[in-house]
Amino acid sequence: MSAEPIGLIAGSGRFPVLFAQEARRRGSRVVAVALKGVTDVPALEAAADEVRGFALGQVTGPLDFLKGAGVKRVVMAGKVQHVSLFGGVIPDFRAVKILAGLKDRRTDTILSAIADEFKKEGLEVLSSATYLSHLIAAAGPLSKRRPSAAEEADAALGWKAAKALAGLDVGQSVVVQGKAVVAVEAMEGTDATVRRAAELVRSNGDAPKLVVVKVAKPRQDFRFDLPVVGLETLAVLKEAGATALALEAGKTLIFDREAFARGADAQDLAVWAISGEDV
Repeated sequence: MSAEPIGLIAGSGRFPVLFAQEARRRGSRVVAVALKGVTDVPALEAAADEVRGFALGQVTGPLDFLKGAGVKRVVMAGKVQHVSLFGGVIPDFRAVKILAGLKDRRTDTILSAIADEFKKEGLEVLSSATYLSHLIAAAGPLSKRRPSAAEEADAALGWKAAKALAGLDVGQSVVVQGKAVVAVEAMEGTDATVRRAAELVRSNGDAPKLVVVKVAKPRQDFRFDLPVVGLETLAVLKEAGATALALEAGKTLIFDREAFARGADAQDLAVWAISGEDV
């Protein structure tokens, strides 16, 4: 193990677990902050060297814990639903001060302010893709089936809409069918957006043939909120009747890459990564 530990602020999903596993594989000692009610604690404890739980909204406790463990570099990985900030969260005094100074409560604004607070205490927040750059999607096909002309046209429309939304830090995913935008992501997250799109199409008596587009923000801060897909994504797409998934190349992480490709092929899903120049 390296002499200098690396800190981890762990949200939900497999992202923090995969980061911890890879960091340890490369010789780092992983000191993790688990968010109560959010993080998969048993999975994280199996992957990290040291884990301590804190309530969402606490800043001083996690900072003191990480500093006490000798951490100087930190990664934020995993989801924390933005809507969670509007209920059941009791911020500590430091968090109250941070929130009071914000111009708005968009995801980037909140996380940037927290990163700035960490920096004041000598902790640098690194890219979420640290140790995981091999999981970033390269431009091109990611499944055996290629998108049809109609799916490519829907993806192009979805890309423009998603980039506009992402630029406003509203959401990163758009669902399109038949040259019409069916649903856009906001606080509910991508999975809920896809399910809502399927419900809307079915309520009109049509069969879902959804094209889902997931992009990064135009000025994506790689320290947090990177687009991520994995096996759970495939399950939601299958349930919703999606036929195609278009991702942004160079800025989207694909977990369980080989299993993801096999799963996409098994459900005849066209998956491909697009660079901005291709749209």
